[in-house]
Amino acid sequence: MPASDQVDTSKGIHRRTGRTFYVATKLLPERVREATYVLYAFFRIADEVVDRTDDPDPETQRRRLEAMRAAALGDLDPEDGAALTDDERAVLDAFRSLADRKGIDDREVEVFVDAMVQDIETARYPAFEDLGAYMRGSSVAVANMMMDAMEVSAEDREQARPHAEALAEAFQLTNFLRDVREDIRDYGRVYVPQETLERFGVEEADLAEANVTDGFVAAMRHELQRTERLYREGVAGIRLLPEDCQFGVLLAAVFYAEHHRLIRNRDYDVLTETPELGRLRRGYLLVRTWVHWRRHRDPEATFYAVSAVSPGGEGDGVETDGVTGHVA
Repeated sequence: MPASDQVDTSKGIHRRTGRTFYVATKLLPERVREATYVLYAFFRIADEVVDRTDDPDPETQRRRLEAMRAAALGDLDPEDGAALTDDERAVLDAFRSLADRKGIDDREVEVFVDAMVQDIETARYPAFEDLGAYMRGSSVAVANMMMDAMEVSAEDREQARPHAEALAEAFQLTNFLRDVREDIRDYGRVYVPQETLERFGVEEADLAEANVTDGFVAAMRHELQRTERLYREGVAGIRLLPEDCQFGVLLAAVFYAEHHRLIRNRDYDVLTETPELGRLRRGYLLVRTWVHWRRHRDPEATFYAVSAVSPGGEGDGVETDGVTGHVA
């Protein structure tokens, strides 16, 4: 079991850096809540190694990530990691304890850290399939570790896995679309696939100069629709999670998807300002989601009653040409 001070450190990192997901995490049962604080903090400290605006040295970043990998896998005592801060040591020690207790597969740790290393080396993705390969580590691994934390049964896990993967990808794609401005301005990265930008005639200079062209609006609309197909697939699997975890995951889905409403309300302009989900809006969504959940106890019915994502079907404007599967 992670020590209480280590959990407190992890919780503080979660509360400070992931306000939207933190609210949803508080609605998880206690047996999962503390594990989620530790997992989120682990993901965050690794992410912060590469998400820096002070022109960091790539070799130093790699050394820090490799130290984190070794500590997370139990191959290095965090106290021996000279490149690590006190908070990082506490989080990594807590993570290793959690991983041993919950049976987290070392492979998931490996592919997650590999994705963080990729952020040092790769700043553009030619096609969505290339971005999907990156998300295997940066988001799907996260979903798999969360299922371990929730102790999803083997039978349900087999059915839940593709849905959990889709929902994790949807969350990350929402972040990418919300953060186009920040990613190119602060980190020199573009996560919108190059094939999408080319298809709609968007120049990279448009992104850098915050030039919201008709082509950029069309590209954003296209990527939002792709992401919403993933939400539909992902939310369909929430019923397969332990009953006491379903509302917390559902609320996280509602919160993340709400950014799509914010983006559309801004006529898809995420270049001059980054849309943010405020505290009052989160509170409103929490209450609405709870009311519908109490009425239906059905994750899909509640999600479509409250969220910014429609259930789909004819006339919803979703592009379906050439689309098969959740990696479309």
